[in-house]
Amino acid sequence: MTKKLHLVSLGCTKNLVDSEVMLGRLQEYEITDEPREADVIIVNTCGFIGPAKEESLQTIFDLHDIRKEDSLLVMTGCLTQRYQEELSQELTEVDIITGVGDYEKIDELIAKKENRFSEGAYLIQDESRVITGSNYHAYIKLSEGCNQQCSFCAIPSFKGRLKSRDLTLVVAEVKKLILQGFYDFSFISQDSSSYLRDFGIKDGLISLINEIGKIDGVKSARILYLYPSTLSEKVLHSIINSKIFHNYFEMPIQHINERMLKLMKRGAGAETIMKQLHIMRDAPNSFLRTAFIVGHPGEGGEEFDELKEFLKEFSFDRITIFEYSDEEGTTAYDFEEKVDSDTIKKRLKSLDKQVQKQIKKSLKKELGREIEVIVQGESSEHEFFMAAKKIDWAEEIDGEILINNKEISEEVIYGQRYIAKITEVAGENLVGTIVRKV
Repeated sequence: MTKKLHLVSLGCTKNLVDSEVMLGRLQEYEITDEPREADVIIVNTCGFIGPAKEESLQTIFDLHDIRKEDSLLVMTGCLTQRYQEELSQELTEVDIITGVGDYEKIDELIAKKENRFSEGAYLIQDESRVITGSNYHAYIKLSEGCNQQCSFCAIPSFKGRLKSRDLTLVVAEVKKLILQGFYDFSFISQDSSSYLRDFGIKDGLISLINEIGKIDGVKSARILYLYPSTLSEKVLHSIINSKIFHNYFEMPIQHINERMLKLMKRGAGAETIMKQLHIMRDAPNSFLRTAFIVGHPGEGGEEFDELKEFLKEFSFDRITIFEYSDEEGTTAYDFEEKVDSDTIKKRLKSLDKQVQKQIKKSLKKELGREIEVIVQGESSEHEFFMAAKKIDWAEEIDGEILINNKEISEEVIYGQRYIAKITEVAGENLVGTIVRKV
């Protein structure tokens, strides 16, 4: 009888790629969505900020409570790497515990029922992985680790310095996935604009853009997580001039006040950031996503008001705001000038109103337009709708287009590209009608 596997991947898309590598190593198992049936349960944890750590631990406890008697509960990922000694000693619920360095050895660890914490973070080479959640889109990891020294971020302390993947391996993986039917790709890392700097190449993304542009079968591509201090105008113009890469710019800037940018150790000042943002915004059919941290130590009312005013003046398409999380092992953890919780919550609430206005404005720009979309499947909103995303949007994070009608006679196929006319904005979603196939 085939053994069953249940896997939970928490946190970012970089974690998801590592989870897919583990699935590739465990293909003799039957995947089940029901943890009560599983012989092996794996939780790939996130250890970035407080809420993510709490979610990881709660997931472990919940799965332990319902798992069957002889099953193995495996805990891996960033949380275990960051707190390996404490968790190894205290989490008696877990049978196997490992970190971020041994994803490609998960089958060996399960067979031996062995804990292991190899030095350094694992970076996918040419291993096969099982793509989850889509029949057309895949994430491609460019690098692991990070050379930045942001005051609020603990990731370099447990994932190490930048380690880029050889470009030939990236190209080979894309070609392999095209043969499996994938055509839409998101390139990811902790700091994508530093790609290949550890090889002595300053603007490595230009080489990536050129090589991916030569591959037959790539219909759509975007680069996620650009970093202001390592992003050059040459890279921006390479994206803008590419026929394959969308003018999709995700650059978390975290703040706009000069003093706060220095406290956060972001490496780029407001003038540089504004210049980059204007190049992005002026690009044809551009889409801008960013993120801000509210309540970082040292953020006074004046600094916050500048951020709020900035959001009234500059237009983004999607914005994520985070409450500052006080993380041990970071520079900001030792700052004395902390912002109290009540003040942070008031600022979040105030800023969220401006964020919602920005997102609504971005959605309204699509009203009446005919846009290229990918139909993803049944909508999460209602069974009477199909879900789609605009071709340039990133998978999952940029919203859902609700398809409620079609003007074509043939059946709509999930994973295919269509032209849809946008008829209305419903909350944070667009509503559209399919008018023809691409």
